[in-house]
Amino acid sequence: MLPLRNLSTPPKTTGKLLPFRSRAIGDSVLLTTDFGDFAFVTEAELRALYGGTLSPELEARLAERGFIRGKVSEARLVQRVSGRRRFLRYGPNLMILVVTLRCNETCVYCHASRADMTRTDTDMSRETAEKAVELALQSTSPRITIEFQGGEPLVNFDVMKHAIEYALEKNQAYGKEVEFTLVSNLALMDDEKLDYLVRRKVQICTSIDGPEALHNKQRVLPTGNAFQKAADGIRRVNARYREQGLDPVLYHVEALPTITRAALDSPKALVDAFVDLGCLSIFLRPVDPFGFAGKTQDKVEYERSRYMTFYREALDYILDLNQQGTRVMERYAAIFLTKILTGEDPNFLDIRSPGGAGIGQLTFNYDGAVYTSDEGRMLAETGDDTFRIGHVQDARYRDLIMHDTVRSLVLASNLDGQPDCVSCTYNPYCGNKPEHSYRTQGSIFGRMRESDICAVHKGIQDVLFEKLLADDGPTRETFRRWTTVRERSHFLQTGS
Repeated sequence: MLPLRNLSTPPKTTGKLLPFRSRAIGDSVLLTTDFGDFAFVTEAELRALYGGTLSPELEARLAERGFIRGKVSEARLVQRVSGRRRFLRYGPNLMILVVTLRCNETCVYCHASRADMTRTDTDMSRETAEKAVELALQSTSPRITIEFQGGEPLVNFDVMKHAIEYALEKNQAYGKEVEFTLVSNLALMDDEKLDYLVRRKVQICTSIDGPEALHNKQRVLPTGNAFQKAADGIRRVNARYREQGLDPVLYHVEALPTITRAALDSPKALVDAFVDLGCLSIFLRPVDPFGFAGKTQDKVEYERSRYMTFYREALDYILDLNQQGTRVMERYAAIFLTKILTGEDPNFLDIRSPGGAGIGQLTFNYDGAVYTSDEGRMLAETGDDTFRIGHVQDARYRDLIMHDTVRSLVLASNLDGQPDCVSCTYNPYCGNKPEHSYRTQGSIFGRMRESDICAVHKGIQDVLFEKLLADDGPTRETFRRWTTVRERSHFLQTGS
């Protein structure tokens, strides 16, 4: 029989079926529609469809899954498209303020191009912070997140505090829902800083790269033990949340690993390190080629096939833990599953179509330069200003959003106009990062079949659909929990 890839002509049953794409999953074939519905059929059933045969049993099965013309309401299809593109109704919602490049840790894969602790010239000024906040509040999004990054943001804590107070004051006129997020290694956290952050309801995120030895090898703190400092900070913050009576499943420090070559052989140990710290969400992200990671790739990089072996083992272990009562979530899976199982898009900016650069996020560098994304800012630190779209001193919000670079990135990240992506079975659920394509392939459009990001996204969705095909009850229940959205309303603020 011909391989599935040779079934390139439209099926003879086109008159009854909505357009679909197909991909082999195990011994079955996955079908998906433009609207995000999916179904599994056998290879024989697929070939029958292409031959013009649609049995009553298969027609009933496909009708139930939303594949048969005339048996799915137009209103439902409109709702499916609307749900998957809801983010296009609003402007950018993520506003990143890089308040300093100074950092007290040296990471082998540093994406931020850190500066030495003596480099006070890389600190954001109060005036620049105010200008950034004013532009951020002009977003047409009714809710924005102001995220403080570095370097290590706690190095410039006074300006960070000033930006928070200024945003709350100015937001009295805008009435937006505002969230604040701090991305920190926690080594400089003390009681005074923690008191302020908890009082001002600032979400706190950190990095944990796995067990103590691995973390300390990759994230060097000259003045102490980086892992112990982060672990102590996580426990202290989580304890404060419990004191406030907040649900620990929802309210806890978010900790992110960066999966380097050194982590690939220890997926279970990495997961255990997170669980032991009370981190109930793990985002198994492969290393990105930005900042110092581009210079140390001979130490940190790897074939993405090795990453997928790691991911499969880690996900299986996480699912086993859930069946034993430990409710820990893998965030990559949760993002894709939300799209697959609910028809909604969780608006994770790196995995949506079109992507989030410029229209979903803006990054304000310490010097006032404005970029389409944090990756664009990282590239600028290496001398490439391609993704710079303005400066806080003279930029107007409309000019930033309508910038030619933003328009180009929207086109490049629209999967329906991207070769390979337009015909991919995972088109309804996926997204790409034009900055990554630019960095690795020299073009914002890139070549997806040669892209590391594409390999990871396809690989993860293959794993998830394999598990959906197996239809294991406990796994289905875990997936349901991961796609159940519970608002963390404690962090939402409308004023001071």
